[in-house]
Amino acid sequence: MASAKEYTTDHIRNVAVLGHGGAGKTTLIDALCYVSGTSKRLGKVDDGTAVTMHAPEEHAHEISIQLTPAYAEHMDTKINLLDTPGYLDFTGEALSAVRVADAAIIVVSATAGVEVGTERVWRYCQDRGIPLIFFVSMMDKEHADFEGVFQQIKTRLTEQALPVEIPVGEGDDFHGIINLFSERAHIYKSGTTKGEYDESEIPDELKDKEAQWETELQETLATTDESLLEAYLEGGHISREEAIDAMARGMARKDVFPVFCGAANKTFGIRALLRKLVELCPNPAEAAPELVGETEYVADDSGPLAALVFKTAAEPHVGELSYFRIFSGTVSNGAEVSNASDGKPEKLNHLSIPLGKERNEVGTLHAGDIGVVAKLKHTHTNDTLCSAGQKIPLTPIEFPNADIAIAIKGATRADEDKLGEVLPKLHEEDPTFSASFNPELHQTIARGVGELHLDVQFERMERKYGVKVETEQPRIAYRETITRQGEGQGRHKKQSGGRGQFGDCWIRLRPNPRGAGYEFVDSIKGGVIPGKYVPSVDKGIREAAGRGVIAGYPLVDFAAECYDGSYHSVDSSDIAFKLAGSIAFRVVAEKCSPVLLEPVVEVTVTTPDEYVGDVMGDLTSRRGKVQGMDPDSGRTHVRAVVPESELYKYAATLRSMTQGRAHHNRTLAGYEPAPDSVAQKVRAEREEDASH
Repeated sequence: MASAKEYTTDHIRNVAVLGHGGAGKTTLIDALCYVSGTSKRLGKVDDGTAVTMHAPEEHAHEISIQLTPAYAEHMDTKINLLDTPGYLDFTGEALSAVRVADAAIIVVSATAGVEVGTERVWRYCQDRGIPLIFFVSMMDKEHADFEGVFQQIKTRLTEQALPVEIPVGEGDDFHGIINLFSERAHIYKSGTTKGEYDESEIPDELKDKEAQWETELQETLATTDESLLEAYLEGGHISREEAIDAMARGMARKDVFPVFCGAANKTFGIRALLRKLVELCPNPAEAAPELVGETEYVADDSGPLAALVFKTAAEPHVGELSYFRIFSGTVSNGAEVSNASDGKPEKLNHLSIPLGKERNEVGTLHAGDIGVVAKLKHTHTNDTLCSAGQKIPLTPIEFPNADIAIAIKGATRADEDKLGEVLPKLHEEDPTFSASFNPELHQTIARGVGELHLDVQFERMERKYGVKVETEQPRIAYRETITRQGEGQGRHKKQSGGRGQFGDCWIRLRPNPRGAGYEFVDSIKGGVIPGKYVPSVDKGIREAAGRGVIAGYPLVDFAAECYDGSYHSVDSSDIAFKLAGSIAFRVVAEKCSPVLLEPVVEVTVTTPDEYVGDVMGDLTSRRGKVQGMDPDSGRTHVRAVVPESELYKYAATLRSMTQGRAHHNRTLAGYEPAPDSVAQKVRAEREEDASH
């Protein structure tokens, strides 16, 4: 493990690298690390050598599936780079990166343009309020179109996007950029491996275009500052230093979003980007302060320690790794700290900074930096580490709801036995995944953000822990209830030599409002049933109700009144009256027009306006009842109540219907009577299960 250089707060930048899947984020980070010298070779995603893409599941699927930190060093500054997956299924990783970054690069493919993932990460950055830059990647690819992509950014994301570079050539002919700050052309040397270029005059054929964009840049920056505007209007020219300063301030206010371009696989445009990350992105002390209660915490070495654990990873032969961002204070190797959630102590041994799967040890980490330690005993993702005796709980990462559910079971008995031990470990590494045994359904239910997300978790489980699972559709937790009043007798009499058994009760059942639950009324008068036996009648009714009368599901929302009966001075007992109560329930419930209740779910679908009709039609076909629509700047939130049984694999259908641009969340809304056709089908399935 190599040792690393220490960087003070003013020489640190924390940058999340975001974008749609396949836009070139991992390749860009690899090039930034290689050109800056922190990585020794230029890796490739395709052959599994990229610095931030090292999990076997990532190689198998050829996509990033986890947040992976790395860093570049340039102009005596450490740039922490957070590589993130672009696929919706792994959106929790992108949200984690945005939470601990002070700025972001949104990578947009020069051929594909703005995609659904681009729109999503743009919203994350807007919600968090961090400055960002756009990088138009893959300028060397066939059909690359910088102008077209820039117009998409302006129309679909923000009118305040502004090029600070324009390409020299596109596709096979891409061989340079024009830097609008310096008004010079960077022409890349053929065969260059570290983005080397010759600086030259602007080519004649691009002079008009450069003049147009340079004027727009100057005018935009002039409007950010009164003194600049005055000088500019008097016929002056904003110098490079003034322009950089104005751009940084404009970015901090979210007034302007600079657009860069390049081809990371050839390292074209990388040197210019490294320099601008240092010059334009805020250092941690310049970023917005953290608010805990009424107290603001800024990145300052002299402040109290407050570090948020934003990722946990389990690594063979190493154990659990905890990645954290220091928002206040400093920490040194071997430091004793405490967890703000429970006050338990932790020791930070082998304090390191992460570079993909490598960890470089460091003596001290200063305010604002990102680090990693192994083998913390009590600390999990979203916990805050503080100085011993202090509690400063930082705002946790808000992870998306896990809306996909699937039932799992061990492929073998040995696999099944290990599930309880292994599933919490997967949740620890990825809080958007969870699984637990449902005693009512007799199934272990796994929940995740999407089908691919769950598939990857099961692959990870097999690789890391040797546990293989099989999947099946989750059963539905139906209920039963009664719809009218009825009464009748339950009598249990048994004589088989010696002491007999005798219990006799009359009960009345009536429906309760939905959700009101079960109620027992003791109306016995004159001691026809001794008071000590009445609770046994109640117990018998409860147990029988748990087995239902239609399809074996619990019968709910009813009142049972015990109003008459008889007893035997010798043969009556608690067990006899419990059995009598059970018999009475079965006799009377059949008379009360029992119905099957199905769980219904409140679904909110957020979709671009053009798909509203398709979404509503699909929900209706699933027996859904649309409750309302709320427009929201080009998108609509469609609210509907849908039976749970109709929503299996709904997320996949929604994505294909809307080209991945819609998403949904769901909450249990309650229970409603199921149609006769559904009740008959459920009853037949239960009978078939019972016969096997």
